[in-house]
Amino acid sequence: MKKYLGLLASVGLAAIPQLTKADGPSATPSITTPLITLSNVLVNSGITANGYVDASYDYLNSDAVFTSGVPSRVFDTSKSAFALHQVGLIAGYLPTEGFGALLNLTLAQDAGLIHSNGGGTDSNFDITQAFVQYATGALTVIGGKYVTASGAEVINSTANSNASRSILFGYAIPFTHTGVRAAYKVSDTLSVFGGVNNGWDQVSDLNQQKTAEAGAGFTPNKVVSVLAVVYSGNELGAAGTTNGNRTLVDVVATINATDALSFVLNGDYARQSDAIAQGVKATWYGGAGYANYKFNDRWRSSLRFEYFDDKEGFRTGVPQKWKEVTLTAVYSPAASLDVLAEVRDDWTTNHAILKNGAPASSQFSATIKAIFKFGTPPPSS
Repeated sequence: MKKYLGLLASVGLAAIPQLTKADGPSATPSITTPLITLSNVLVNSGITANGYVDASYDYLNSDAVFTSGVPSRVFDTSKSAFALHQVGLIAGYLPTEGFGALLNLTLAQDAGLIHSNGGGTDSNFDITQAFVQYATGALTVIGGKYVTASGAEVINSTANSNASRSILFGYAIPFTHTGVRAAYKVSDTLSVFGGVNNGWDQVSDLNQQKTAEAGAGFTPNKVVSVLAVVYSGNELGAAGTTNGNRTLVDVVATINATDALSFVLNGDYARQSDAIAQGVKATWYGGAGYANYKFNDRWRSSLRFEYFDDKEGFRTGVPQKWKEVTLTAVYSPAASLDVLAEVRDDWTTNHAILKNGAPASSQFSATIKAIFKFGTPPPSS
């Protein structure tokens, strides 16, 4: 829900206190002089500019691939190495009325893994989002490239509760779309949106046919929020020669049980006709559950469990049922820094994972990650 609202909602900028020089000990009234900085200039202009650096040490006891050659992890594919995963840069001017724009660049290792078709070949650079916006009243329209509205997790490392990305994030849904999206705030509790785009992860359209999207976000109270999204349109099959309808239904529900405890449930169901070959469809579906607990302002934790069924092997290259459980602890010594420690265990049917060159049914990983955030105004923790 945060991903969708953060992208589409017309939000006002928070007022930032004006910085002044410190007053000296004097009996006469002091005169405060505004401190002119680039930060103040940007904020006063309604422009936000922020970013983050995501670096980690990753350990993985498998070869990070399935027997099909498809990666068995999304971003953390190193067996035992330090990695600069992402440097994210985001600049935007998104007023509540009128025209605006946003540019979101992703640099470093993860950039090459989220490339859209036609989005370039540099493995260390990706234009993740670049769109113009028009807002008037309850209506907001964007056009260009933007992140998908589906899924509980996002590309931006600062907005996820775990260090590693989920199975559903990497294998059930797209990363980005290129097209037009319109959102309308029906009431304080209900927003709807729809759009037309080139399909899944396509700056340049692969088949010259479009994919429609539609969804709704419902927040009846402070405890529960639900986002439901549908994508439907023709996409290429496994061999790149067939072309069939691909439909995805994605639902994310968030339950804020207390100020400290929250739960997130994410479910996906997708199917594509003529996927494996002419007349042979593919189906994939799965679910993820998160339990998040905030101990205090410095410490929090997240437990994630997932199940994913790739019935025909269309998404992973191997027909399999794949499960994982992840436990992440997060320490935030400052608002600008998160340190994550995580352990994760994956297991699957059909001995689909390669481990030291031999088929295996499981893989284990451990990660220490640091995410440094910066910007004007500072990104929320």
